[in-house]
Amino acid sequence: MTAITMGTEGAPRTYEVRTYGCQMNVHDSERIAGLLESAGYVRAPEGEIADVIVFNTCAVRENADNRLYGNLGHLRPIKMARKGMQIAVGGCLAQKDRSEIIRRAPWVDVVFGTHNIGSLPALLERARVAQEAQVEIKEALETFPSTLPTKRESVYAAWVAISVGCNNTCTFCIVPSLRGKERDRRPGDILSEIRALVAEGVIEVTLLGQNVNTYGVEFGDRQAFSKLLRACGEIEGLERVRFTSPHPAAFTDDVIAAMAETPNVMPSLHMPLQSGSDRILRAMRRSYRAERFLGILERVRAAIPDAAISTDIIVGFPGETEEDFQRTCEVVREARFAHAFTFQYSIRPGTPAAAMENQVPKEVVQDRYDRLIALQEQISWEENKAQVGRTVEVLIAEGEGRKDDRTQRISGRAADYRLVHVAPVDARPGDMVTAEVTYAAPHHLVADKVLAVRRTRAGDAWEARQGTARWREVVNLGMPTIGRPPAPASAPACPSGH
Repeated sequence: MTAITMGTEGAPRTYEVRTYGCQMNVHDSERIAGLLESAGYVRAPEGEIADVIVFNTCAVRENADNRLYGNLGHLRPIKMARKGMQIAVGGCLAQKDRSEIIRRAPWVDVVFGTHNIGSLPALLERARVAQEAQVEIKEALETFPSTLPTKRESVYAAWVAISVGCNNTCTFCIVPSLRGKERDRRPGDILSEIRALVAEGVIEVTLLGQNVNTYGVEFGDRQAFSKLLRACGEIEGLERVRFTSPHPAAFTDDVIAAMAETPNVMPSLHMPLQSGSDRILRAMRRSYRAERFLGILERVRAAIPDAAISTDIIVGFPGETEEDFQRTCEVVREARFAHAFTFQYSIRPGTPAAAMENQVPKEVVQDRYDRLIALQEQISWEENKAQVGRTVEVLIAEGEGRKDDRTQRISGRAADYRLVHVAPVDARPGDMVTAEVTYAAPHHLVADKVLAVRRTRAGDAWEARQGTARWREVVNLGMPTIGRPPAPASAPACPSGH
């Protein structure tokens, strides 16, 4: 690993990673942090300006570039006044814009892409020695990211990448050109990583890929993903398994059977719809239709009656008419999603949809978006109200309850991934609390009737990391900067790409 220079007064140089976008980026940021710490850097204390600031960017969201350049502009005077400070930009926007970043923000020291995360420490050192910016973008994956050091924020829940890249050609999505074609890890490598995580205290893993249910395409096994789910069920100590995101066109019944028959695979499913109009789905190059999509949900619920299903929807795709939008609303009413990530279509340069005629006026898109949000809010609330009186097991987490400090509650996720705020009890992040749901809101449940607290080795691992004897009953659950699998309020893996 590249050696680094020391900071002021001989102290190790500090770093901060700022992450934008999807869960794949969050996981990549764990690796960026791991690489930097392996090279001798240390995390900057809260509230302090780091010696090295790394932006891990997203190119999917509207105005992603404006947000980046705004932040870079804010840092410019700080960097000019601070000798030795460095700024690096990586991720999907870096892969797309390349040298444009240095042209627009010449005070940036390093630009690196999605395929060469492992080069970051060396690029930082080269920029420091040469006193000039280093831009290195690879066109293909250099090293499978999971072989890189990883600094995981959570000791109880972890991302595990099973593949990178995507073979789909959705007309609105820029991800395949930035992440490349699908590359699959071997099952043995994935299971070895999970076993190692479990040995360290992890009790929940989320299998991560741009399109998880095409996993196995590289080595010719169409049932590889369902086999992987079943293999996860054999790992002692692994209590919860989740995955994101599948594609409806490739979602098969063997996966449904594996979910239903493997006890530690959780009854939650993220199934991107994008549009309920078959005409728009064709224009999007989504190789399924609304009837097939609803059929998948019907089979999932027949096999797993308590499954909570979430989705992604794009409003205002080029050419979308009011009739098309109403068809989306009809599918939403029939699907009864627990939650929906709803996006207003925005032009992404470099995608086929960007050049399509009949771009929908902004005010029309906004109106449809507002109506769809209201519809889904009503459905989410009705679905959550049906949970009142049920008993749920909640994995207590950090960063889930924004009002926990004020309400004195603690928060976490039920098996179906619903957010649950629990009455204050002596439970640590990583512990399990069994409670009865007493109140429902559109985006969360409250369970004030606690029935049991199960202390887990994940809670022990969390406590050991804190270096404290016990966790106090009233806790301010702060959102970490990087690494922890995010709540549904955060976007799923490249949502508008699947």
